[in-house]
Amino acid sequence: MTLQLSRPFILLVLASTVVLCSAARSMAAAAAAESPLSGPVKFVVHVNPGSGADVFARFIAEIIRRERLLPAGVEVLNRGGASGAVAINYMAQRKADPTHLLSVTSFIVATPLRNKELPSYKEFPPVATMAIDTNGIFVLASGPHRTVKDLIDAARRKPKSVTSAFGVWGGTNHIIAHQLGKTTGVEFAYVIFKGGSEASAALLGGHVDFTSDNPSEVRGHVEAGRLRALAVVGERRLPVFPEVPTLKELGYNLGPILPTFRGFVAAPGVSREVVDAYAALLRKVTETAAWKRYIVDNALEEEFRGPAEMATFLDHITDVYVRFNAEVGQQKK
Repeated sequence: MTLQLSRPFILLVLASTVVLCSAARSMAAAAAAESPLSGPVKFVVHVNPGSGADVFARFIAEIIRRERLLPAGVEVLNRGGASGAVAINYMAQRKADPTHLLSVTSFIVATPLRNKELPSYKEFPPVATMAIDTNGIFVLASGPHRTVKDLIDAARRKPKSVTSAFGVWGGTNHIIAHQLGKTTGVEFAYVIFKGGSEASAALLGGHVDFTSDNPSEVRGHVEAGRLRALAVVGERRLPVFPEVPTLKELGYNLGPILPTFRGFVAAPGVSREVVDAYAALLRKVTETAAWKRYIVDNALEEEFRGPAEMATFLDHITDVYVRFNAEVGQQKK
C-alpha cells in the first residue's frame, strides 16, 4: 500500500523543517556568543620564536587546534625583550580583554620587582600553571670546559672571565648561575638576551661560556654533539639525559632553587568567568595524549594549578625573588 501525502501537508512539513533548522542555528549562535572563549584567542609570549616559552605556547596552541578545543584556534604573538617587560606592558594595555593570555615563567614575578614602571603580577588574574621545567648546565661541546669544575676553576683563576647567558635578569637561569658562583666562591659575568633561543645561539657561536637552560631548548643540540650537558639542576637525573649527573651528585648544593614553571595569566580586569573558562580549557589540554607525550619527551614534570592555587604559588615564590634581588642590588624602590 502506497501512502499518498497531500501537497498542503508536504508544504507544512517543509516549512516546519526550515523553522526548526533556523531555530537550531540561532541557538548555536547564541550559545557561541555567550561563551567567553567563542572568538579568536591569542597567546602572548615574552621571548622570540624558538625559546622554551615560545615552544611551549605553540605546542599548547597546536593541541587546542588539533583537538578542536576552541572554535577559532589560537594565534601566538611574540613580544620579546627587556626580560619580559615588553610582554607585560603589552598585556597591561589589554585591560578586560578576554581574547589574550600571557604565557608566563618566573619573569612575571622577577621583572616587576626591579622595574618600578611595571605592574605587579597581582594585576594579572592567574589562570593556571601546567608544568615544571628542570634546568641544566650546558657548554659548547668543542669548548674548553668539560666539567662543572672546569667552569669554576676558570672563574677562580680570573674572576668574571667566565660568562653565563640567559634571557631574564633575576629569573631562574640567573639565580642558578648566581648560586653556583656564590656556593663555590667565584664570580661569573652575565650576558642578558631577549630569550633562551638567543642565549643558546650565543653559546653555539662560542660567545659565552655556559647557560642554565631547560632541556626542551637545547636537547637537539646536545644530541647532535654541538653542546654538552654538564649537570642537572634538580633532585634527580633526567630521562632524556640519563648519563648526566645532578649538581648535588657532583658535590654542589645550591640550596633551594625554584625550577622554571610554565603557565598563563589573563589581562587585567578580565572576569572570573573568563578565567575559569581558560583554566578548564588548559585542563583539557593536559588530558590529551599529545600533552602526555610532550611531558615525557621534554623531561617536564606535570603540575597543574588552577587560578586560586596559582595565586598562592606566585605569592610564595615572590619571597624568593625579593631576597635574591635584594642580594644582587636589583630590588626596586
